[in-house]
Amino acid sequence: MKNSDRATEVVPRPGGRSARVQAAVFKAVEELKQEGDPSGLTVPAIASRAGVTPSTIYRRWGTLNELLSEVAARNLRPDAPPEKTGNWRNDLAIWLQQFVEEMSSEPGREMLREVLGGERSDNAGQCSAYTRQQLETILDRVAEGEDLPTDVDKLLDRVIAPIMYRILFTAEPPDREWAQTLLDKTLESGQSRC
Repeated sequence: MKNSDRATEVVPRPGGRSARVQAAVFKAVEELKQEGDPSGLTVPAIASRAGVTPSTIYRRWGTLNELLSEVAARNLRPDAPPEKTGNWRNDLAIWLQQFVEEMSSEPGREMLREVLGGERSDNAGQCSAYTRQQLETILDRVAEGEDLPTDVDKLLDRVIAPIMYRILFTAEPPDREWAQTLLDKTLESGQSRC
């Protein structure tokens, strides 16, 4: 590569224009959603509010659904690590109750629908990664020498998956007791094999 070619090469800067555009667009989406008129949530309205052109949004996200999916996935990112009480089982039970309450609330259900409304699976995969990370954080708290009766994959398959199914596909959201029963059975089945 010639020196003159390097001078014209564009290298994206972390926190540069791209990050500012994304932040402005995400903020515009949130503001328009808070106004409560679903018909006002359009690419031209978002672009106008964000101070960008509609083509900027289409170039970056492709469709309105994809943009909404990415915003929802970002909003589902946990704000903090799971509560630490000194007992990993208690931490897991507390985290699960909070998870069920947040995901089965109307705003939680709406965000999940938006995440799944995107054309790419990246955003849904990111949400799964957030849940996996939270569970790994809790299971890392198991005391040295203590048997771990389960693993993250079993928790995802036997606890989180049925909860998400009820949230997304049934009229009756899961309740705390049912979720706790799933967790207890998963932990007990692991102990019986130890």
